[in-house]
Amino acid sequence: MELNAWLETRCIELASRAHPTWKERSIAALFAEAQPCLRPVTASFDGYFEQTLRVSSTCLVSYDRNRYSVPAEHAGQRVSVRADANRIRVVAHGKPVAEHARHFGRERLILDPWHYLSVLEKKPGALRNGMPFQDWALPAAIGAVKDRLLKSPQGDRAFVEVLLAMRSHGTDLVTVACELALEQGAVSAAVILNHVHRLLSPVKSEPVSVSTSLVLDIEPIADCGRYDSLRTGVPCWLN
Repeated sequence: MELNAWLETRCIELASRAHPTWKERSIAALFAEAQPCLRPVTASFDGYFEQTLRVSSTCLVSYDRNRYSVPAEHAGQRVSVRADANRIRVVAHGKPVAEHARHFGRERLILDPWHYLSVLEKKPGALRNGMPFQDWALPAAIGAVKDRLLKSPQGDRAFVEVLLAMRSHGTDLVTVACELALEQGAVSAAVILNHVHRLLSPVKSEPVSVSTSLVLDIEPIADCGRYDSLRTGVPCWLN
């Protein structure tokens, strides 16, 4: 804030000086006169420093003495790293594949667990001790499901299925499915995925069509004596 205020003051001071060519007029006056003829800015200026780097076998790129994660499918490939004042963006084949807040310390390791999801598909056991998955901030219901599943055999593989559902259908939907599973006390990947599918395609009851073309020509006459005939075993209409 102080720097911005100083820059503004300094710009005003410089603008009040005489123009180097037309000394009888100030820089500010000539700029105000020329400003209507200037082309308007139609897009924000995306200022960044770009560098081509190779992604390591552990899915990391190093920039300014810090390491940032990249989706595992780009391991070993060359990517473009675009650094601005606040962000580190990674672009592969012309498409952005990763974005991190920029850090200005040294030897920092910035990991996004989602970048290693394809690794979990092949090695689900990494979910328990892998560095990218430590202190993973998951929604409360999904975290509770994770704790329950990891206590059972093959629970890590089951939770990877839940994570894959999150990638496909979004965090909010899977969170609701996990809440339903926890409420019912049946926590398993199959139950959660079933809830996901039911939330995506809720069961709709088909309307029952009632025909109006069926009309009785002769309405039945109420005859309570028929019930008495049932006691004697002889139909009343035979008497």
